[in-house]
Amino acid sequence: MIPNLINRAEPRAVALETTLLLHGVPRQSAAELARTLVEIVRKHGASPTLIALVRGQAIVGLNDAELAELLAAPDVPKANTANLGVLMHRSRHAATTVSTTMELAASAGVRVFATGGLGGVHRGCAEHFDVSSDLAALTRFPVAVVSSGVKSILDVVATREALETLGVPVVGFRTDRFPAFYQRESTAGVDARFDDPADLAGFIRMELARSGRGVLVVNPVPAEHEIDAGKWRAWLDLAMDRARAKGVSGRDLTPALLAAVHELSGGVTLRANVELVKSNAVLAAKIAAAL
Repeated sequence: MIPNLINRAEPRAVALETTLLLHGVPRQSAAELARTLVEIVRKHGASPTLIALVRGQAIVGLNDAELAELLAAPDVPKANTANLGVLMHRSRHAATTVSTTMELAASAGVRVFATGGLGGVHRGCAEHFDVSSDLAALTRFPVAVVSSGVKSILDVVATREALETLGVPVVGFRTDRFPAFYQRESTAGVDARFDDPADLAGFIRMELARSGRGVLVVNPVPAEHEIDAGKWRAWLDLAMDRARAKGVSGRDLTPALLAAVHELSGGVTLRANVELVKSNAVLAAKIAAAL
């Protein structure tokens, strides 16, 4: 139960996270991206629903003024399921990650959520246990999450195996393979393939009601924006070297690596990130409209 939740969600709502806007793209680009995602969701028959904390208040369905306040703030932390309560208690602004977007969306009755990539098992986890709370959130909150698999900086195969262990249904939209964010395929598979959004929505409706847990819908990055795997590995290796040299670790590692590869790629990875999020917003809207 989320105390004093402001719920502005409308029928056929599609949840949209705010970590992407406040931490995933340059701040000067965030307002335009938000407008684009809102327009995409509306165009495909659903209701866009941005989620965040504003001065400690959990809001499902930010209005323009609230989003502007967040974008103007100099320091907006990321809220995960572990620190959400503390940030609310201290009346802080916060951007919602996948796990907290799921929690707040579920509390508001929102059943579909569009994001970029899921968090997961970090590389080297055998030595230093580091697994995103996004995976546990899928076992707790009945929300269908549309993503392009998991972020390519993670251990993709180990994350897919963890989802299997946790009993999270992973279904591919027009794919038999588990995507790896910038790459359309990995060596891992999916539990089932769906080619029609209405059929997929029918399954989601039944599964959320049956299990009370989440469903992961994986939608590969559009083919024209896929990044060559060799180039990606080279950029990631350089980014890892930079992070090690600066002693970056834990929660700070993912944003540091993503920022570094955006720079090293000359913005190619950032453009791919934006395009895959837009594609996921289209699919999520079609699912929500069909529910």
